[in-house]
Amino acid sequence: MGKGVKTAVVGGVFAVMVGGAGYGVYNIVSAVNGDGGSGAGAAETKKSGPPDEGEVEETTKSFFAAWEKGQASQAASYTNNAQEAGALLTAYGDDARLGDVEITPGTAAGATVPFTVKATVSYDGKSKALSYRSELTVVRGKTTGRALVDWQPSVVHPDLKKGDTLVTEESAQPPIEAVGRDGTVLTKEEYPSLGPILDTLRQKYGDKAGGTPGVELVIRHAEGATGGPAADTPLLTLAEGEPGRLRTTLSAGAQEAAEKAVRQYPESSVVAVKPSTGEVLAVANHREDGFNAAFQGQVAPGSTMKIITAAMLIDNGVTSMNGPAPCPPTATWQSQTFKNLTGMEPNDGASLADSFLRSCNTAFIKLVDEEPLGDASLTQEAQERFGLGRNDWKTGIGSFDGSVPAVAGPDRAANAIGQGQVQMNPLNMASVTATAITGAFRQPYLVSPDLDGRRLARAKGLPAGTADQLKQMMRLTATQGTAQEAMSGLGGDIGAKTGSAEVDGNATSDSWFTGFRNDVAAAAMAQQGGHGGDAAGPIVAAVLRAAG
Repeated sequence: MGKGVKTAVVGGVFAVMVGGAGYGVYNIVSAVNGDGGSGAGAAETKKSGPPDEGEVEETTKSFFAAWEKGQASQAASYTNNAQEAGALLTAYGDDARLGDVEITPGTAAGATVPFTVKATVSYDGKSKALSYRSELTVVRGKTTGRALVDWQPSVVHPDLKKGDTLVTEESAQPPIEAVGRDGTVLTKEEYPSLGPILDTLRQKYGDKAGGTPGVELVIRHAEGATGGPAADTPLLTLAEGEPGRLRTTLSAGAQEAAEKAVRQYPESSVVAVKPSTGEVLAVANHREDGFNAAFQGQVAPGSTMKIITAAMLIDNGVTSMNGPAPCPPTATWQSQTFKNLTGMEPNDGASLADSFLRSCNTAFIKLVDEEPLGDASLTQEAQERFGLGRNDWKTGIGSFDGSVPAVAGPDRAANAIGQGQVQMNPLNMASVTATAITGAFRQPYLVSPDLDGRRLARAKGLPAGTADQLKQMMRLTATQGTAQEAMSGLGGDIGAKTGSAEVDGNATSDSWFTGFRNDVAAAAMAQQGGHGGDAAGPIVAAVLRAAG
């Protein structure tokens, strides 16, 4: 090794230290301990309690100074995770090619310090300015007692999450100009919740849309929500590529209504489809994490599941729309007691239509015990008739196509009312409604399969008589039942089903709603949004009003 370079083994880790041995040893040991390292304070008295104002200022000043100079290891030593901080700060200069860094701290709020970063991105003779805001928090190191930056990737850039990094390079895929069914250009600026979806479409179809790549600063994500690679998130374009034109099935009007509707309720998602074709007309999410829960969510759908359960009962000859479906106050299934919503009057003479429009849980629990039904009957109905739970949907982007497992015990009954082990998302339930009212399963899709030759999923759909009864029961629910308030004022041929799902012991149930108006079906959910008509109902109604 060259002059001034020494080696050491610390806890089984082989490390290379450049410069003075004292600094190097302290830095390595502190990094292993998860307390950073600065070469100062090894002999100081260990402090406790929150850092004081002076410590916050001094730590922040030292961290920023090293960062500005491109001294990644030195800057990382002022954090409580020198290893991760060092890797990301090194990539900041080497991979993201960010230089001329200037950091301006704002007014601290206790131990939290906001700041503004100005830097220059340079690549292959091209340069461009970048400016953004972030913040950090100073904490007391657990083993050293030093004041240290509490390391989070968001310190380097507010959009970075664990495992992400920054990279400047020629685009992996050419940019796209995504357009709706009427030719309207769809941008993330105008339709914010489409941002992650447009990034995914570019990743998948950029090379098929006819464009040429540019040079960009992007966030390279660790992995997607389903464990596979996630699309890069562009932050800055140094050299414009030539965008290719990618046609989607989205309706600009329906998408605009969906965007506005979900913004009214936190953690909400909605999907609208065209039942006669399976084309997705709108998809919107109101979430801080950017997760496309509308397509990829996996949660209990509550009583919207009764559409599939009712189909199973009719298809197996257990009852019919006008046949018996008594609604007692409680129903016990293998030692588990199920109840109805508070205030629901029992009705021993109820028909299936009556119990459906009022969403009587006990009526469905009682009926799933009838011959010839078994543990796999609901699963078979969902898979064979509605195309769910076979992991074969190819929408054009990542999606989850529902899960209705065959189970025994109390969960068999719970599954029938959308609890237990059933998992769905708004895409699934919009498709369920589309199948219910047309009798045909048409797999939803966002991009035409003609573009890449993919084969859409198939299922045999419903007998005409079953579909007619389901559609009529949904019409009654929208005009006389639990969906009446949410659907009021909508003209045309309308129908709906409400649902509420108790999830993870939350005090408030998730709100679910699915409905149709003419040749549009839509479904929505709002986490902890209450009953189906409370939050999800108004979202669906707004989209149907715009698109139906």
